[in-house]
Amino acid sequence: MSRESSSRDQWSHLSGIVWQLASRVGLVVGLSLLIGWIAGNMGWWLALGLGTYLLLQLRNLWELDRWVRFRSVLHPPDFSGPWGELTAVIARIYRRKQFHKQRVANLLREFRRLTSGMPDGAALLGQHNELLWFNQKAERWLGLRRKRDVGIRIENLVRYPAFVQYLERGDFTHSVTVLQQGVQQHWLSIHLVQAEGSKQKLLIVRDVTHEIRIEAMRKDFVANASHELRSPLTVISGYLDALADDTELEETWKEPVREMRRQSERMRILIDELLQLSRLENSGELTDNQRVDVCGLLSLLRKDVLSLARRPAEINLQLDTDVCLSGAETELQSVFANLISNAVKYTPPEGRVDIRWWRDSEGAHLSVADTGIGIAAEDLPRLTERFYRVDAGRSRDLGGFGLGLAIVKHALQRHDATLTIDSELGKGSKFTCHFPPERITARAYPAVAGN
Repeated sequence: MSRESSSRDQWSHLSGIVWQLASRVGLVVGLSLLIGWIAGNMGWWLALGLGTYLLLQLRNLWELDRWVRFRSVLHPPDFSGPWGELTAVIARIYRRKQFHKQRVANLLREFRRLTSGMPDGAALLGQHNELLWFNQKAERWLGLRRKRDVGIRIENLVRYPAFVQYLERGDFTHSVTVLQQGVQQHWLSIHLVQAEGSKQKLLIVRDVTHEIRIEAMRKDFVANASHELRSPLTVISGYLDALADDTELEETWKEPVREMRRQSERMRILIDELLQLSRLENSGELTDNQRVDVCGLLSLLRKDVLSLARRPAEINLQLDTDVCLSGAETELQSVFANLISNAVKYTPPEGRVDIRWWRDSEGAHLSVADTGIGIAAEDLPRLTERFYRVDAGRSRDLGGFGLGLAIVKHALQRHDATLTIDSELGKGSKFTCHFPPERITARAYPAVAGN
């Protein structure tokens, strides 16, 4: 039904009610005047008729008001005419309201039943982060009380420093992990979700204790196994070196010995990278900050690349600033060396590698761009995972283990820096490190110009 036809029907219905009232009032006036003309006192009989009609209307109004107030226990009054139609309309509105109320109650009951069985805790926060609702898991994990804590700001109830900073920062892209002390330690992952245009937030809590412990066991195993393998590998490498230098070694054994030396060297590099990654993962905040001469470091790395037998035709270094960084020199050297080494490995001999160091209002930046094979878009999010290799066969031929970018990521995190990757398959890649202004320091001596 269109809006115009609906308005026409409403106007027709209202006109009918007005006509009924007017006809009833006219009938009362007519009868009163007729009786008054017969009895000889028209004014008195008119007043008596209108007064009686008014009392009847007041009585109907009183009954209607009483029924509206106590409609849950009273039956609707039996009116005729306009009062009956008004009562029917109110009754229909009430029945519709009861239907929707029951429907909402059923939905709410079903929602509470489902949320009580959720494996995660959930809580609803208002505009000012006040607690509006939470399920049983959130109540247990966060120590909330249903009757006492509703309406209180969440930061006054969940007082983990990491969570409070996460809430104040306002960036809810990622979750925050907090340690819950008690008889047994529990790790909780807290994530806030806010819909666009809404002032309310949904807080999701997960118990990640099992995942944290498994990850810790994995790190300990990798670190311990790598450390224990180092000594026997050193012995094996020593004997292989001795065999390779033995002039009396039979010709048939020379090639196998050379292959064993190559494989033992690959294993040594793998163990060194695993130990380096383990140290970065298990290290706390960076405390030993020293001035790192980035320009000098990049110049030395470029010279090392130029001395390689297999390398791209062009290795360009552009130093747009001579500022230094505050941090651990060995870690930053590992970051820069890994990025440059990857660019050199995956760029053909006729290609080019461009290294640039510059500074702007957002901090200092290092980019390493190449004209190599490039990386597919679906592989970009996983590049910094441990042992992830885009082309396992090619990486193995070039001596890669899939740990270099994982080392880069953890070392940059310790320096409050981030890594961005831009690449297109077949057109090359560009890796950029972004260091915050707090990490920039001035040089202690003039820079030496380089190309």
